[in-house]
Amino acid sequence: MVNATTNINIRVDSGLKIRADALFAEFGMNLSTTFNIFVRQSLREGRIPFDQPNSKTVSAMLEAERIAKDPSVKGYADLDELFADLKA
Repeated sequence: MVNATTNINIRVDSGLKIRADALFAEFGMNLSTTFNIFVRQSLREGRIPFDQPNSKTVSAMLEAERIAKDPSVKGYADLDELFADLKA
């Protein structure tokens, strides 16, 4: 039995499409094939198939957020300022 196909129109930023076309061409695929892979994997997993951060990563992100908000932690405007301070 042959599966029937249907067309789907998706709007995407033109620059994003150009970059995606180039990337997936390196894998020997086009956007249609890539989209089909995504949909099939989503159905297999019953969710959007992107890895969720593990507990260690979540902890690191929360710590970074806490440090960023801590007024007692010195911040830097750019890397030059940071490296100058590290050399001192």
